[in-house]
Amino acid sequence: MKIVYNSFNGRYSDSPRAIHEAALARGDAHEHVWLVDPAFTGEFPAGTVTTPIYTSEAVAALESADLIVSNSHLEMDWRKRPPATYVQTWHGTPLKRIHADVLWGPEGLLEHLSLDVDRWDALLSPNGYSTTTFRQAFRWSGEILETGYPRNDVLVSPQAGEIRASVRRQLGIEDGRTAVLYTPTWRDDAFWAGSLDDEPLELDVDRFLAELGDDHVLLLRLHYKLTGRLRPRSHPGVRDVSSVADVSHLYLAADALVTDYSSTMFDFAVTGKPLVFFAYDLAKYRDELRGFYFDLSADPPGPLVATTEDLVRALRDIDTVTSRHAGAYARFRQRFCHLDDGRATERFLQRFLPSE
Repeated sequence: MKIVYNSFNGRYSDSPRAIHEAALARGDAHEHVWLVDPAFTGEFPAGTVTTPIYTSEAVAALESADLIVSNSHLEMDWRKRPPATYVQTWHGTPLKRIHADVLWGPEGLLEHLSLDVDRWDALLSPNGYSTTTFRQAFRWSGEILETGYPRNDVLVSPQAGEIRASVRRQLGIEDGRTAVLYTPTWRDDAFWAGSLDDEPLELDVDRFLAELGDDHVLLLRLHYKLTGRLRPRSHPGVRDVSSVADVSHLYLAADALVTDYSSTMFDFAVTGKPLVFFAYDLAKYRDELRGFYFDLSADPPGPLVATTEDLVRALRDIDTVTSRHAGAYARFRQRFCHLDDGRATERFLQRFLPSE
């Protein structure tokens, strides 16, 4: 069987990576090919067969595949041959509206992306809530499998502690220092109309670091669409981790997550560690730009803050904040993390790559 993988337009990451690694570990005699962005070739293990994405070679690989595994839209002109199966793993539980449900988008974008949806044969879902939401957003009547996300298996694996220690060593985070991972999502208007030279970061990094002190490290992780747009910073308390291949390893390394409306909140909740929401443009994002599927502020699993000052205050008193939101956090995990038992990859393999 020939299996072609894609993650975030050519990276070695996310659920396709977890599936690939598990298939290799079993030793099955399959042909594995990855679509690659040349800028991220170094992420792939030695010996991995790759072909540049958005090329005629990539189209040829897709059109000759028996199984296609992708976590995002394959925005190329290609035809899936009839015997092939295209499994869309997607890349997050949606708080913000997606696909046909978004409040605003460039003309023609929905129609363009829907061409790829029409090729799907199956769609993975991380929880029951997402199953209903995906059907609505993608106008999808096909097969949805509630497997959980293979990418999250590592968060509850026996190797989680070892991975945490290894990543912290690689990032130079000493024992006793608190690592805060910041994962803002992208803003559609700024992305489509803004300059590539504009840094899409509202957080006052200098003030954040100055007020929290040397015992804190800030890990900056931009959305994959915005990678490379952080300006260089020489401060010893900040790390640009936007190019780290797999964000799940950063979840393990971090002690707390700061996000806004990113789906990282749902995955990070698997770890049980604190969540804080830097929701500085909540009303605009909710009412004008993208829209939400549910009201995060109604029962938030962590505090919603609008300024860097309030964010610092919450992180400085994180134990109290965590205790105050413990009930909401537990309800959040019950609703969105109920399939995160470390066996999502196994369920995928049983369905699409049963043992030979």
